[in-house]
Amino acid sequence: MPVIVDRPGENATLPTVRHRATRPVVLGTLAVRVDVNAERMALESALEAGVPLILANMISLPPYPMTVRFAPEYVTLPHEEDLEAVRATARRAAELGIATELLRVTSLHPVRALIELVKQRNAGLIVFGPERTLTPRVRFWAAARIIRAKAPCLVWIAPDG
Repeated sequence: MPVIVDRPGENATLPTVRHRATRPVVLGTLAVRVDVNAERMALESALEAGVPLILANMISLPPYPMTVRFAPEYVTLPHEEDLEAVRATARRAAELGIATELLRVTSLHPVRALIELVKQRNAGLIVFGPERTLTPRVRFWAAARIIRAKAPCLVWIAPDG
């Protein structure tokens, strides 16, 4: 009959613990400020799990081929993006001690680009939280539907999850 040993003996070796690769939390928005609930969820999740936070500001690329070619820094004008509010979210995360990375991704298909980012970074959680009052309802729900269907990780959609 097998014997269950509660504590290893003096010469027993403990099993090796495999350290998991850290799977970051991705907080995605659509060129607008981040929803308060989404920010709280992402920051608390990253703090609790001890993983980095990737703040992805996904920006729609307007079809201006000559601008993209000759002046890419002017593709997105300041009034088309709430960059300061997104930077403030990244700053608050960094002040809490979370390793934070702010990405500005410009794409013809920003939601597809967000899914690709999640796959490349092997994220453990995606929090999708653009401020609802600044995002058209149809655009928000279409993006949320795509993220739920194609994300390879846990998904939390603001404002209710």
